[in-house]
Amino acid sequence: MSDRLKTSIRDAASGLGFDVCRFASASEPWSAGERLAHFVGAGRHGDMGWMETTLERRAHPTSMWPEAKTAIVLGLNYGPGHDPLPEMDDASAGYISVYARGDDYHELIKGRLKTLAGQVAARSGEEVKVFVDTAPLMEKPLAQRAGLGWQGKHTNLLSRSRGNWLFLGVILTAAELEPDAPEEQHCGACTACLDICPTQAFPAPFQLDARRCLSYLTIEFAGPWPVEFRPMTGSRIYGCDDCLAVCPWNKFAVSSHEARVQAREALVSPRLAELAGLDDPAFRALFSKSPVKRIGRDRFVRNVLYAIGNSADAELIGPARRLLDDAAPLVRGAAVWALSRLMDEAAFAGLRADRLEGEADASVRAEWTGDQT
Repeated sequence: MSDRLKTSIRDAASGLGFDVCRFASASEPWSAGERLAHFVGAGRHGDMGWMETTLERRAHPTSMWPEAKTAIVLGLNYGPGHDPLPEMDDASAGYISVYARGDDYHELIKGRLKTLAGQVAARSGEEVKVFVDTAPLMEKPLAQRAGLGWQGKHTNLLSRSRGNWLFLGVILTAAELEPDAPEEQHCGACTACLDICPTQAFPAPFQLDARRCLSYLTIEFAGPWPVEFRPMTGSRIYGCDDCLAVCPWNKFAVSSHEARVQAREALVSPRLAELAGLDDPAFRALFSKSPVKRIGRDRFVRNVLYAIGNSADAELIGPARRLLDDAAPLVRGAAVWALSRLMDEAAFAGLRADRLEGEADASVRAEWTGDQT
């Protein structure tokens, strides 16, 4: 019964567009919870307070749902079919992470998971629960246990057949199904992902300090960035793919067949000047159905302005200067920093003398005076 059910689930998953479907025990002990507790205890989660408040539930699948017996782990390939890193050679264009150039994968996968979960429940007679990244479940350790891949030295899931480009979804079920063989670690002596990191966000192999990670800073961090990291972001305005794209295992990756994860033309090397001019309605229109939309216009334009400050493109002084009058202090402060990088010292000093007295927000005044933390 277990083998037949697994085969039928795999067939159904394939029919729904998933590229891989494997099974793991959801009830056996593991060390992932201890690693997560160490990560949070060291403060490496930064401002992601939800990781601390949900730590106990994240520790193990059965901490969240005691009846869980099996994890059905699904993967959807989002391979770009090319190395995206050369795109950053154009400093006047923004770099958006490969995963965020198409439709939001949460919505894409969730609907298919619910369909598959309904079939699993009907065929097994057991309860099921569906998870796509946003719930307190550690998908990557489950994926390694199920054999989809392994967590590389960059802490992301890495597949021998698809490289670094795999979206994950999980169905937990109370049905007890035979687990598949787990995947072993195949990084060897390679440290390419650690060496390329612009901010040295990996204190050791297989460890991440999110507070130094450009993906965390561009997406999760809400305020003005620590000044030391701003020059390091280059043209990255949403996420960072360096540690993923440099991995030698990507030589086995293939381009995704899923139309909804294909990159939208407007999100590949978008011009910074145009992005700096986005108001809230234009931002929402450009990023409709995109994961970028969730960070909001102000945080996104902050990122754009840091990239403008790194561009060395004097033609971007105008777009940055116009944002000195933006309603959001976060945007105004980022505009100040960008202009301090693009303008000559005398011109910037004159602008500061003209603007500082009329600025009421303390964080923006700190940008003018150079007193940022």
